Amino acid sequence: MTGPLEAPKTKTSTVTVVTQTRIAPDMANAFARWQHKISKAVAAQPGFIKETVMPPSPPAQVDWVILQRFASTKAAVAWLRSDERQRLVAEAQPMLVGQDDVHLVDDSESGVLPAPASAVISTRIKPGQENTYRQWERKIAAAQARSPGFQGYRFEPPVPGVQEDWLAILRFDSEANLQTWLNSAERKLLLEEAAVFTEESHARIVRTGFDQWFQLGDAEAPSPPAWKQNMIVLLTLYPVVMLITAWFEHPFLVGQLKMSHWNALFLDNVLSVLVLSVLTPWASRRLGWWLRPADRDLKRDIAGTALVIGLYVLCLIAFWQYETHVWRPW
Repeated sequence: MTGPLEAPKTKTSTVTVVTQTRIAPDMANAFARWQHKISKAVAAQPGFIKETVMPPSPPAQVDWVILQRFASTKAAVAWLRSDERQRLVAEAQPMLVGQDDVHLVDDSESGVLPAPASAVISTRIKPGQENTYRQWERKIAAAQARSPGFQGYRFEPPVPGVQEDWLAILRFDSEANLQTWLNSAERKLLLEEAAVFTEESHARIVRTGFDQWFQLGDAEAPSPPAWKQNMIVLLTLYPVVMLITAWFEHPFLVGQLKMSHWNALFLDNVLSVLVLSVLTPWASRRLGWWLRPADRDLKRDIAGTALVIGLYVLCLIAFWQYETHVWRPW
């Protein structure tokens, strides 16, 4: 962002600074190094809670998306107008394609990022047309709510000196359903209707990874360490893959349908991901005392790690016995 920032009215709830940036293809590595520097800088800011960096995932998401959560609007604005951030943003300008989008989102409302598929839509309204825009916004909100896969909608007015555009965040259950709405004839007609009071508008798509599997109920707490998340995924993945292979792939896909291994393995993986999307959050909630303790506790970390390793061993013994006495695939 450029220009002076005026602090808006202070909110007591947490807020997230959502930055979407498009980088020149040959500057991806340089930008990753720059992002590491700004992540280190923001981590030292008063009121900072958590940062999530989502690199591009073409073709659906071509932007870098950075979410920086703060304890209050005051803390977020202090970071946005800090000299250190301004210096780092100026350093990154040669890497950018166009201007980056920076938005301030109140976390106390529903429909906050992330979601399986989301779009952040920025709209700049002609002066004096705010009431007309709000009436139109209610029409498009009703229309998109009828679209298949719709999960939620956020609408944020401008924040003087921080966010000059009106901001809408759409959440859908899949990229396909999100694209269906974005490309729909109904939406195009509504956008044509809004052209008379709109200066500019653009949408950027956001994709997310597996963090949604590890939401433990405390939005302000940091995510569990990656090594703990990986241990939980392995704990749930191994028995799921073994059981699907033994009970579904060999007897049905290969045995009855006579599928080749490469084809059957693909279907196995599809079913495994579907099962893990339910099983991994379930396991995460039950191991929340270890994944995200209220404070760092070495004994608790060791106990949780030992428990998960013990469950690994039990799984290995159980499937060894099962393969030896019941199922002989080889």
